[in-house]
Amino acid sequence: MTEPSGETAPEAPEDVEPTEDAQEADATAPVAVGDPSEEPATQDGPSDEPKDEAGAADEADADAADADAAGAGAADAAGAETGEAVAEAADTPELSDAQAELAAQRELRARIEARKAEKEGPLASGAKLSGTAADLLAAVRAVEGGSAPGTAFYEAPAPAPRRPSPEASPAATVRPPAPPHAPAPAPGTTEAVREVLAKGGAPEALAGQVAGALGEGAASALLDDPWQLLAVPGVRTEQADGFARALLGAACGPDDPRRTVALTVWLLERAALQGHTALEIQAVRAGLTGHRVPDPEAAVGEAISTGAVLVFQEEETPAEEPEADETDEEPEAPVSEEPAPPVLLGLDRYALAEESLADGLARLVKTATADDWDGSELERAAGAHGLVLHTGGEASRAEPVALAAAARARGLRTLVAVHADSGRRALGTEAADAVTVAALLSGTAGPGRDEEGAFALDLLVVLDAPQLDVETAAMLVESLPDGCRLVLSGDPEVLGAPGAGRVFSDALAARVCPRIASRLPDPGPLGELVSGIGAGELNQVEAPGKEIVIVPVRDAGEAVHRTVQLVADSVPRAIGVPPEQTQVLTVGHGGSAGTRALNAALKQRLNPGPGRFGGYDPGDRVAYAPVPGRTVTGTVLSADAEGLRLRCADEEILVPRDRVESALRHGWALTAHQAAGARWPAVVVVLPGDAAGGLSRPWVYTAFGRAERHLSVVHGVDQALPRAVAEGVVPERTTRLRPLLEALLAVPEE
Repeated sequence: MTEPSGETAPEAPEDVEPTEDAQEADATAPVAVGDPSEEPATQDGPSDEPKDEAGAADEADADAADADAAGAGAADAAGAETGEAVAEAADTPELSDAQAELAAQRELRARIEARKAEKEGPLASGAKLSGTAADLLAAVRAVEGGSAPGTAFYEAPAPAPRRPSPEASPAATVRPPAPPHAPAPAPGTTEAVREVLAKGGAPEALAGQVAGALGEGAASALLDDPWQLLAVPGVRTEQADGFARALLGAACGPDDPRRTVALTVWLLERAALQGHTALEIQAVRAGLTGHRVPDPEAAVGEAISTGAVLVFQEEETPAEEPEADETDEEPEAPVSEEPAPPVLLGLDRYALAEESLADGLARLVKTATADDWDGSELERAAGAHGLVLHTGGEASRAEPVALAAAARARGLRTLVAVHADSGRRALGTEAADAVTVAALLSGTAGPGRDEEGAFALDLLVVLDAPQLDVETAAMLVESLPDGCRLVLSGDPEVLGAPGAGRVFSDALAARVCPRIASRLPDPGPLGELVSGIGAGELNQVEAPGKEIVIVPVRDAGEAVHRTVQLVADSVPRAIGVPPEQTQVLTVGHGGSAGTRALNAALKQRLNPGPGRFGGYDPGDRVAYAPVPGRTVTGTVLSADAEGLRLRCADEEILVPRDRVESALRHGWALTAHQAAGARWPAVVVVLPGDAAGGLSRPWVYTAFGRAERHLSVVHGVDQALPRAVAEGVVPERTTRLRPLLEALLAVPEE
């Protein structure tokens, strides 16, 4: 790597926010309630001001006592007033494309649940428990049998017949009409919730979100169980406790069963923001202890018995004991027993998704017709198998794209799906035939569906597969017809999915299908640098064309100054990449050199304006989160009574007025988690001194790998960067997909 002459960069944030995918979780305003003299809060007093989406998630993470939760930074209060055009919005604005997409995903998830109900037999888990674990299992069985309150999650009617094979499918299907919009809470429901919130001292602005989360009976649900307020993203535990004290008075305490059940669910939801689909039971008990629950073991049992959470333990396969030999006089040395699989707790939402995904992948494997295809190793594997995994760097994307082209030449209905719109641009001439996964699931792009909701496809190639969370992957696989081939391709070294689960990594680890590793290296100095990082080495790379530039800085102020200088002047002049094609990446949103500070400085330089429309002006670059975990970048076009209108790739998107503050950020600077799956001609990575704690090898690998032609590193972390590359690993996510796949598809040993 070379050091530039006369180029500088920005500094480090004061507080590094969680670098896990929780930063993109949908959050709301915190609740300011309760009498601090009765039960002191563990953090600073809450504010009535609503936080932005990632900021509220950061505050929630700071309170999580879960051992896997990441440290959270202070969230900035959103203070920008809405502009005149936004303020004149109608009382009931039309729903946006993002809301329609959410409705489509809910419809697909409902179909998945219906298919799951058609499976035979209860969930086979926990058959070999003892002691406390056995008691927990008995509670679950009581729920399933109807002798205890809760829901029987795994009732099994007779299975329905499978879809017809692809050969019987029509050559083309008609795209169904767009799904209906998600219904807004009834005005009467919202008004009733507002009265309850006011009675408990909570901000009435939360009424709409509470009504949306709890449904028509939201007001009575809050009166009966005030801790249901924790169902609203961004509400902290001490705020819910204060709300409950205001409503119930002396009738509630730390051991109230309603509180302990809600906290157990809340801990698992917080864990999902960090990528876990389940947690070990000890971690949940520790989290409850951290929130002053007197008897965590009893609290967990109560949550299980009410059906709020599920308990799992993978089955152990007993080893066959050798027959005794009478001639052996000396006894064999005792064999040490392996520890039993841990007891896990999870929410039915993620349990359903993982089981549906495992079943769907097994269905594709078992219904595909093996065929002999000529060509590359990947093509031959795809011809012979229903599921193939392909790994490699950015250059290796050409191989699955070539596979798709060859399959079309064979007359197969083939589609390529990517994570982000910018991923389509990188495909070159094949971009016209590629769609994003979100657009495919929402029905706005891709083939039509048959009457059962299956895509008219014979082969689906999914690039950026590490960005698939378990719920998205389950909906995608459930939408594929029997006999369809699925190729999942991606780089296992990048940061994981923004949602719960690690689909690609679990499928690789299960070893239940062909795994094709690309031998195609990423070219040039950038490829050499990123490949070395993947191997744990931060190498000095020759960059004669200034492909890589290191800009040392001393503090956060200098880091911001240098970043603005690079984006606005140095990179356009020396590299020829304009500011609109240069992306700034940093570790977190907060701090003196986080995305908020960098975006403010970049806006002032590149598109100054008063922020007339909710803090935004036409021409501003923005990052829009239509759903938690998914970031779409674009440019502000205009504002009207309905909200802000954005241009994202080739699509015009309306962000409703009430979503502007929570789902929209300025987008000149992003986090590496937001940028995963996308690439830009030039990237400026900002590493101020206080960002050292948020660095890891996957983070550095992902951030540096977003650059196509040029990478500038604003470097203020000294030896923390090479140390993170050599030693920094992201904590493992706790999931159940791997053993589920192994149980369904494991090849018996000879």
